[in-house]
Amino acid sequence: MKLARKHADLTQRQLAEAVGVSQPVISQLEKGENLQSVHLLKIANVCGVDPEWLAEGTGRPPGFSAREPSAEYQAASSTADIVRSMLASKAAQKLSAEARERILNAAESDAGPAESNVIHADFSRTTLVKGNTISIAQYDVRAAMGGGQVPAEYREFVRNLVVDKVQLDDLGLKYTDPANLKIITGWGQSMLGTIEDKSPILVDVGITDFVEEGVYVFTWLQHLFVKRVQIHDAEHYLLVSDNKSFEPQKARMEDVHFQAKVLGAWNFRKL
Repeated sequence: MKLARKHADLTQRQLAEAVGVSQPVISQLEKGENLQSVHLLKIANVCGVDPEWLAEGTGRPPGFSAREPSAEYQAASSTADIVRSMLASKAAQKLSAEARERILNAAESDAGPAESNVIHADFSRTTLVKGNTISIAQYDVRAAMGGGQVPAEYREFVRNLVVDKVQLDDLGLKYTDPANLKIITGWGQSMLGTIEDKSPILVDVGITDFVEEGVYVFTWLQHLFVKRVQIHDAEHYLLVSDNKSFEPQKARMEDVHFQAKVLGAWNFRKL
């Protein structure tokens, strides 16, 4: 399933929107769960792979599929263009006109920053990797662990962090790539016990989808948060604060936009 999605150059969220399911459904399928899903044929059509290969592992793998993605689809320069190509396909005609319009509107709202109301953290600064030395870039981003505010300028306690890759790996941290490691600062009281107020936080910006229960950096309702995220049901996440003084919050999956996964935090204690 993951190979088919990569063949089509789609994220889990993009594939889920095109098929008309939630992103965790795609995640479950990629883990080998729910392989009898009624959505497999539609997924095969969207990804341009052989349905028999996708369902059973037999037949023609990607690259020798019954229907390769069109040249126009492969050359699409934005999510909106990709979704338009999908909606023009024969498989998409089975969707109602209302469903196709809703999918396209969602894609277009994400495509342009001028029209989108989703806040995206700017992680453009480079993390430098030289041999076993990683110089992790620190960002002027304050992820609110409490009320979700994005305040004005403030002083950062940590600027950049230089670490030894071997020792970092010895800590058991799992990350996508050393270049995807960044440092931000968490502010607020809702994660006390796990992340202290104003603590530097190590994040992996290569993880922009929900992969498992854990602490994530995400935007929700136009604010940036650091909270523990769990699946509540097929359509909602549960946003959990480790400080039990804060009640868990239920959020629609389509409203939560993952920016990074939190790998650890430095909690300074005065002695």
